Amino acid sequence: METFRDILVQLRQFLEVPLVRLGGAPVTLWAIIQLVVLVVLLFYLSGKLRTWIVDQLLSRTRMEPGARQATGSIIRYTVIAVGFVVILQTAGIDLTALNVLAGAVGIGLGFGLQNVVNNFVSGIIILFERPIKVGDRIVVGTVEGDVIHIGGRSTTVVTNDNITIIVPNSKFITENVVNWSHNERKVRFRIPVSVAYGSDVHLVERLLLEVAAANPDVLEKPAPGVRLMAFGESGLNFELRVWSTTLIHRRGFLTSTLNYAIYKIFADNGIEIPFPRRDIRVLTDGVGNRVQ
Repeated sequence: METFRDILVQLRQFLEVPLVRLGGAPVTLWAIIQLVVLVVLLFYLSGKLRTWIVDQLLSRTRMEPGARQATGSIIRYTVIAVGFVVILQTAGIDLTALNVLAGAVGIGLGFGLQNVVNNFVSGIIILFERPIKVGDRIVVGTVEGDVIHIGGRSTTVVTNDNITIIVPNSKFITENVVNWSHNERKVRFRIPVSVAYGSDVHLVERLLLEVAAANPDVLEKPAPGVRLMAFGESGLNFELRVWSTTLIHRRGFLTSTLNYAIYKIFADNGIEIPFPRRDIRVLTDGVGNRVQ
């Protein structure tokens, strides 16, 4: 028993050996271990707190999912900032002695970690201004998909191919972002259609409206519309305009479904869909010789 006690005493003496001094206070190995353990617990518990706030507390309110996620993230960052200061004081580290170190870290952040800081600040701006939120359908650069998570450094987007893409938050601040569901999930689709010259334009309009009315993903209000847009080289260029709230994440599917239905109803009613034609004239000199 005394041997075990002696080992504990020696271990304690070893852990309390000063490694460096910050100001007038020594920093021991025990303080460093305590600091690491407490920081790990801080990040773990703050993550659990965020999950509880988003999934339990705020889910009982009328806040939309994106607002709940933003509120939870802001609370977590606040808890981490305050908790880190408390942990430093608990570990016996003099904060006033860290002024020089903070200045050096600031210089390092300005040069080596400027992209990380830029993305983090951009994440804070996104959470406060909410140009995008969880559940939105967005297009930024060549990336198009649904936002499933907004973090401090990056935003996670899932495409229609079920591919997860991690987008740096600064992209949403410095580039043009198309948000298909920023105000509401109601988007107008434009379906270009061309018919041959000589077609009954009123019949074409009626058939296109029938196709729109028969599609369950097309809204009745606002009502679908048909416009004669131009007199093309090969035919009359119409445009079917429809509204949808269910397929903004699968716009190609809705366009394809409508095109299939348009092709069938045109064929059943004798409406010709034109293709490019070119008339070639050969000039001769009157005796059958081609003129060069």
